[in-house]
Amino acid sequence: MPKKIVYFIIFKFSRNKYWAFTQMGKNSKIINKTKGLLFYKFLGTGGRNGFSLWPDWSTYALLTTWENEEDAKKFINKGEIISLYRQKAKSIRLLTLEPFKSHGKWDGINPFESNNSNTILEKKKIAIITRATLNWSKLFAFWKSVPHSSTAIKEAKGVLYYKGIGELPFIQQATISIWNSLDDVLSFAYNSKKHADIIKKTRKEKWYKEELFSRFIILEDKQIS
Repeated sequence: MPKKIVYFIIFKFSRNKYWAFTQMGKNSKIINKTKGLLFYKFLGTGGRNGFSLWPDWSTYALLTTWENEEDAKKFINKGEIISLYRQKAKSIRLLTLEPFKSHGKWDGINPFESNNSNTILEKKKIAIITRATLNWSKLFAFWKSVPHSSTAIKEAKGVLYYKGIGELPFIQQATISIWNSLDDVLSFAYNSKKHADIIKKTRKEKWYKEELFSRFIILEDKQIS
């Protein structure tokens, strides 16, 4: 399986917030024509501490998976969509990611599958993306648990950034988090009681009808606008 390139792009707005909101449903026709693009999602984000029912109207994201690095870079440097956002956004942060472990489905597929078993993980910053489609009957239980989950990750050692993201309010939810090392990720996953309690409840009560969990090496993290 060839190496995939994943871009996670964060757009921040101080003005043009209404414009940014309207773009969520407008860019599919343009991006669908992009050579080398395997998967994409335009995403809104959660307000307050990142995990909230109330949106963050100043922050949006675009997640993409690419067949090769050449087409990915062309999209960033010359693509119509990025060019438009450069004119409107206060800042654009580009995370270049290499998936090394991923399981589950997103809209019926796993867009981050990788066989890069020889990837060197030492002294590398790590990104985690989780995503789930909630069962309608479990919405209340899920959102009731969100403050507990938010506190758990906020207190975690080595977490550098975290944000709730999603395609549809309430029902399709995702998160991205950035960690100083894989050791910090594993320590949180296996030693945090709050995190463990949430995972147990998720499984026992069957909150999700589709879910995905993916780990990535951060190859590059930079501002492009």
